[in-house]
Amino acid sequence: MSFSDSCLNRPVHVYLGIGSNMGNKMANCNLAIDIIDSMPDSAVTLRSSFYRTEPVGVEGHDWYINCAVCILTKSAPLALLRNLLDIEASMGRERKKKWDARPIDLDILLFGPDRIISISDLKVPHPFMHERRFVMVPMAQIAPDVVHPVYNKTMTELLAMLQKDGQAVFPVPDSFCL
Repeated sequence: MSFSDSCLNRPVHVYLGIGSNMGNKMANCNLAIDIIDSMPDSAVTLRSSFYRTEPVGVEGHDWYINCAVCILTKSAPLALLRNLLDIEASMGRERKKKWDARPIDLDILLFGPDRIISISDLKVPHPFMHERRFVMVPMAQIAPDVVHPVYNKTMTELLAMLQKDGQAVFPVPDSFCL
């Protein structure tokens, strides 16, 4: 089966990073999760808490709301990526420049327990996930013992290796609305 096939034979667990730093950030993230959960051949099985996170690599941006989800999907990697890009576009994301402010950002972090994908449109594991607290904090919450297929360390171990300077991450209370 090739990466371009639309369906896999068996469902696979896929971890996604979700973030927003425009508009009603919490509502944007929740809407994206609902849309992902309604996709054919996919279901959200876990969701981390929401976190208020400092922008990384850019200045002058509003802080983000981030979380991670695990989905069980039969969608092949590129089909899933296309669906996620369609969701972003339908929610108003315009890809003008890298790391620009966005109403929603959906990233495939891990695809299955040990899949490594390196094609022009998709890199899995996400090439920067292990460097970013806004990814690793929610990942360690929902998948503490999942092992990164390149670094052979758990999400908890990778998180422990990250410095906190310039990467503040604060839990958002469930009743909080941004």
